[in-house]
Amino acid sequence: MTSMAAVRCVCVLLFIIATSKAATSPHIVFIAADDLGWNDVGWHNPQMITPNLDKLAKAGVILNSSYVAPLCTPSRSSFMTGMYAYHTGLQHMVIQPESPAYLPANFTTLPQKLKDQGYSTHMIGKWHLGFCNWNYTPTFRGFDSFLGYYNGAEDYYTKKIRGGLLADGVDFRDDKQPKYTEEYSATVYARRAVDIIKSHDQSKPLFLYLPFQSVHNPIQVPKRYENMYPNIEDTQRRKYCGMVSAMDEAVGNITQALEENGLMDNLLLVFTADNGGPTFAAANNLPLRGAKSTLWEGGTKGAAFVYSKTLLQKSGYENTEMIHASDWFPTFVRLAGGQADSTIDGVDQWVTLSEGKTTQRTEFIYNIDEVSENGAIRVGDMKLIEGSPGMFNGWYPLPRVTKEEADFPPELLDMTDTSSDTYLYRLLKKHFNAVGSTEYRLFNISADPTEHFDLAEKYPDIVSQLKTTLDTYKKSLRPAFNPPSTYKANPLFYGGLWSPGWC
Repeated sequence: MTSMAAVRCVCVLLFIIATSKAATSPHIVFIAADDLGWNDVGWHNPQMITPNLDKLAKAGVILNSSYVAPLCTPSRSSFMTGMYAYHTGLQHMVIQPESPAYLPANFTTLPQKLKDQGYSTHMIGKWHLGFCNWNYTPTFRGFDSFLGYYNGAEDYYTKKIRGGLLADGVDFRDDKQPKYTEEYSATVYARRAVDIIKSHDQSKPLFLYLPFQSVHNPIQVPKRYENMYPNIEDTQRRKYCGMVSAMDEAVGNITQALEENGLMDNLLLVFTADNGGPTFAAANNLPLRGAKSTLWEGGTKGAAFVYSKTLLQKSGYENTEMIHASDWFPTFVRLAGGQADSTIDGVDQWVTLSEGKTTQRTEFIYNIDEVSENGAIRVGDMKLIEGSPGMFNGWYPLPRVTKEEADFPPELLDMTDTSSDTYLYRLLKKHFNAVGSTEYRLFNISADPTEHFDLAEKYPDIVSQLKTTLDTYKKSLRPAFNPPSTYKANPLFYGGLWSPGWC
């Protein structure tokens, strides 16, 4: 064989391999709902109007032990890296608008790993992993395209957010370019997703990451969705439920496009909340204890499911195996034909998800936060909480707020603002439920998923064992990366935009 013929043979072989891979690697759609309560989806609460999500969940696998971090940024760092948040330095609170914090650049992100396997990678929605330098933004971290915003919350229509230093700015980008629109964000996101699906080159597998703005505060929704809940008297709760239904409709439009364009037959769709619902902002987590920002199950157990027409060998049931936010990384990479680094915290859950087999995960860390001096671990059935679980420690009924509280201004977007004259302070105070100063709390989550019975005094030996395990994990902690806010980020310096370029 001549050298030229040999080259042609190699090229043909590589083409066949690439074509075969494109034909077999599944498309992946990863949807994250922001601040969605456990009791705010139709498969947990029949009063919620979520027909599209319900249909997918019931035809797929409902995940009843799928865990996330207590807050937005920590969960997203786990999604993108396969690491516990305390290993990324993003375990404490969230990235504030003027803080030059970011997901450290040494981490290989999920879209980067999938691009290595030939995927087209697209992101639509909320980033919240840093933006002070272009290198920390989505299209520099592995995404081919990005439509969305960098910060943690903004007006659903104007796309403006006020930072802690009281500067208003628009936070909305199409790749790197500012985008100006006052259309409701869920509608904008769904339209972009449909466009991506329609124009996708089907010789390549698709990864679409869709972290919705919905249903984070501010509580805003077009009237027609609010009107779907005429029997709910509370204004904020009625609007919040409408926000959930607006997101559900967006998901319906996206899945219809997947069907019409032939992507659904070889697709895995994952839906998850990014943390528990903020009961102080119209969400509900019943029967779970606690709220967003806490280490209780209500703050860390996410409403979630997986769906596929062809990839799941077992479907139509509820899976109770332990799954953690960091597990999506190695699971997706494995499906793509790659292999995740053995040093990550995530566990490949594909056999558990697709066949219902026992998970290889026997324990996980809820969080370790050396600034707040708290943490939690689960090993088997037993959960140990060290230090304060957080501010919201009760079992909160459906929201009931006064008219004064219901009229909170849309510009009040900073969830850390607890000055005495704000709506948020009044509402936080109403939901605040202190617990005693016990250093350790122990619960059997399988027998007591609502965390009513503290077993610490009854089983001090188990407390000791779990404390030792937690202490071992602490040795690898990466110090919390929460640099102070700076005026360099002020949108006034960037034409009224929240923009990279100040760190």
